[in-house]
Amino acid sequence: MEPGNQTRVSEFLLLGFSQDPEHQPILFGLFLFMFVTTLLGNLLIILAISCDPHLHTPMYFFLSNLSFADICFTSTTVPKMLLNIQTWSKSITYAGCITQMYFFTVFGCMDTFLLTVMAYDRFVAICHPLHYPVIMNPCLCGLLVLVSWFISLSYSLIQSLLILRLSFCTIWVIPHFYCELAQALMLACSDTLVNHILQYVMTGLLGIFPFSGILFSYTRIVSSILTMPSAVWKYKAFSTCASHLSVVSLFYGTGLGVYLSPDASSWRGMIASLMYTVVTPMLNPFIYSLRNRDIKRALQNVLRRTLYVQ
Repeated sequence: MEPGNQTRVSEFLLLGFSQDPEHQPILFGLFLFMFVTTLLGNLLIILAISCDPHLHTPMYFFLSNLSFADICFTSTTVPKMLLNIQTWSKSITYAGCITQMYFFTVFGCMDTFLLTVMAYDRFVAICHPLHYPVIMNPCLCGLLVLVSWFISLSYSLIQSLLILRLSFCTIWVIPHFYCELAQALMLACSDTLVNHILQYVMTGLLGIFPFSGILFSYTRIVSSILTMPSAVWKYKAFSTCASHLSVVSLFYGTGLGVYLSPDASSWRGMIASLMYTVVTPMLNPFIYSLRNRDIKRALQNVLRRTLYVQ
């Protein structure tokens, strides 16, 4: 198509889960409940860690960053979806779509990196306990988080700039509940080869290397646990990893469901995306608080102080 026949897109249409008006109130209530639960759960985790000096350790420092990333990750998609359901609208502006894709990529990458860093933290704590305070010093912890932010922001910026150079023709409908990158690229009528190459390469790198790091860490952790002479020590060592391992399994299990789905716009693909973007951030606070006595105690102290002030 010649450049003269191309039009500058002003908005996209997000089809979402259902076109049936009868389903809209149910979807609105469900997603609103999940969004509020995600916000409150992760904010409580951050507040508990901030207020309890006993939780000012590398493990909980990374957990508070993960909770913040989860809040932002969910906030990039659900509020717009709730607004569209409430206003009976399917539209999102061109700038809004690009912005949503940018922040979705940033916080999705941050979740991946933080889970990897947390696995390394558990590896050092269990396999090298005597050297743990020296290795996981505040400087290194801050540096790991800053590097994670830098890579996430840089990749998202490059991907967004490459999308801005594309031209979109007449079909502006995205069969998804948010501006999904692969779906948006399918609507472009200009050359998307560079975009697809970057997407596949970075998806592979951000999937393979962090997952390999997690797998390596837990392989060493399991080996160290098996060599411990006491069953009590084995249980304590495993219990410190159980919550993180559950979150990793949930995150990567649902994430693989999204990227390995043959058709991301199908009902099954959107359900996998929903699990990946909304359900997993909602469940993370429960997973970490239900099995963690320190978090439970810190949350009880926060609630007790709140009731005392009132």
